[in-house]
Amino acid sequence: MREFVIITDSCSDLGKDVRKRLNIEYVPMNIVYDEKELIASLDWDLYTPKELYDLMKSGKRITTNQVPVNVFMDEFEKYLKDEKDIIYIGCSSALSGSINASYVVRDELLSKYPNAKIYCIDSLNSCLGEGLMVMDAAEMRNQGKTIEEVNDFIEKNKLCYNQLCAIEDLTYLKRAGRVKASSAFFGNLFGVKPILISNKKGENFALKKIKGRKNSLDEIINMAKEVVINANEQVVAVGHADCLADALYLKERLIEEIHPKDVYVNYIGPIIGASAGPGTIAIYLRGKEVEI
Repeated sequence: MREFVIITDSCSDLGKDVRKRLNIEYVPMNIVYDEKELIASLDWDLYTPKELYDLMKSGKRITTNQVPVNVFMDEFEKYLKDEKDIIYIGCSSALSGSINASYVVRDELLSKYPNAKIYCIDSLNSCLGEGLMVMDAAEMRNQGKTIEEVNDFIEKNKLCYNQLCAIEDLTYLKRAGRVKASSAFFGNLFGVKPILISNKKGENFALKKIKGRKNSLDEIINMAKEVVINANEQVVAVGHADCLADALYLKERLIEEIHPKDVYVNYIGPIIGASAGPGTIAIYLRGKEVEI
């Protein structure tokens, strides 16, 4: 059986410690502001999370770009030349063009390397929802599962990875063109916090609107308790856009109330953070299949 690599992208929000421990690779996306294009590094090499989110608070509009085709080509071919197969788990096709670019590269490389196997999986998710899929895929590979078994498991179960996300400030969704200016104004005025899930199409879907920060945090905890399955057998994740105190509060509540194997806490990176904005916070876990 040929070795195979697990590759993700900048949207997965997996830190260096996890990637190193599980032997996960990634291809970078890019962010753009002030006409400068920078790599969206999972390791925050070029800027800190605070610097990024402070830029947004100051009024800077940050945009994002998909993984370039040439980056996919170089990264994939590097492993094929080393006689290794590939699974790439990418950001939702509803949020990024990266997965479609990977399909183009896959097809071209398979004509050149007909004995190779390249699976490109549309996660229909983002941030640590995508990241948990990648972690599970890597764990399965490291336990000796074949590339087909790993691919089949993720494809079959990807809608079971739930995102429960509380938005703090609608200004940034408005700036990114995701909500109307009037909705953002009145939402902020009355302290309304939308709760976003990743739906069956991989879109960020506003499932509920909750008034007040504390109530929105309590709501995503309650939603987690409703949807989680076999919490004690899985790592649950909390992603936050520079609001660590709230993330640690959620971690403590999750440990006390659903008893997961572990809770992984990390920053929401610039790819989703650029539109969701500072203060955004989310719980990610495996549970009931998304039906919306």
